[in-house]
Amino acid sequence: MKWSKVATSLCLVTMCVLPFQTASAEGDGPVDHEKRSLSLSKKEITSPAPRFAYDSGFKFEYPDAVRGVYVTGHSAGGARFESLTKLMDDTDLNAMVIDIKDDHGYVTYEPEESSPYAKVGQPYIKDPKAILKVLEEKQIYPIARVVVFKDTILANDKPELSFKDGGQVWKNGRGESFVNPFLKEVWDYNVGIAIEAAKMGFQEIQFDYVRFPEGFEKRDDELQYDGGEYASNNTDNVQKRVNAVTDFVEYAREKLKPYGVKVSVDIFGYTATLPEAPGIGQNFSKISENVDVISSMIYPSHWTPYFGIAKPDLQPYELVSEYAKLENSKLAELKNPPISRPWLQDFTASWLGSGNYKAYGKAEVEAQIKALNDQGIKEFLLWDAGNTYTEGVDYTP
Repeated sequence: MKWSKVATSLCLVTMCVLPFQTASAEGDGPVDHEKRSLSLSKKEITSPAPRFAYDSGFKFEYPDAVRGVYVTGHSAGGARFESLTKLMDDTDLNAMVIDIKDDHGYVTYEPEESSPYAKVGQPYIKDPKAILKVLEEKQIYPIARVVVFKDTILANDKPELSFKDGGQVWKNGRGESFVNPFLKEVWDYNVGIAIEAAKMGFQEIQFDYVRFPEGFEKRDDELQYDGGEYASNNTDNVQKRVNAVTDFVEYAREKLKPYGVKVSVDIFGYTATLPEAPGIGQNFSKISENVDVISSMIYPSHWTPYFGIAKPDLQPYELVSEYAKLENSKLAELKNPPISRPWLQDFTASWLGSGNYKAYGKAEVEAQIKALNDQGIKEFLLWDAGNTYTEGVDYTP
């Protein structure tokens, strides 16, 4: 998730607007692990122990530290791919997060006709294997981005997997629909796409939009939807949502184990400031316990006054530094904390209005990276919706 000057209009499509980052969330108490385990056992998670891990035929080394950029399907399959690989050649950047399932619900390549995803395939990336071959030759670490529960295409194709408002598939203010995180069929649909990406040769699956629609707590009583196996759980609706989101991540990671890929999740930075975000069902600590990498979206432009910073977009170093301190303390509480690899801002948030934003360039990008480094966080990802990244940046300041 993330933005660019060129794609200011996309900012509201690509990312939602939440509290502390332009939308709303409150916290509540945690649910015990035993109940979640029971829930997962009902879903028949298997722990496959294959004698040999799946071999895609590609060989990648994990970098000293992942320093990556976001790449759309159009960019990966078009002329911009060459300029992005050159950016990797000329700098210390070494990874690409490539859309495999995008924000609409399309798969960005055309699967075989026999594939269950053939009808949602698009010819953005005409030859994924050829792209991966170039990345292998240049040792650019490939991460497949899979947008999970924001899926207008699937919601309209199968309304029973979505949320209904007056008999129609519910849409948010941007015309986007979500599918239902309570339903195992939705889980398997997305895990299947992730498995296809792993078989192609991607070394990591990054799940995005792993959540309920923003502000769901205000619509919970109005929308019609299937609670699945969670409907009978003896917990309140907040904990049902938290359980569903956490259980999906645990389930997906288990299913992907035979393919030898890392699993990462994008999460709103503000969730680390709360026990959990009850509307969207994200609990920072619970999700972090079930991934290899946690990628908080901490763009300075997405915070309202917080950490004592009145206008965060004007103070990228201070904002990222304060967030990193908080995240470090949260991760330190976990027995097996994941790698921290936050999303940083390489776009100008002019929509904030005069006096509330600044033009982001070399100094601002470097300030965010340095803030992470100063707090011991060495990995990061850069977001620009148009995939036009600032030139001349020192990515290891």
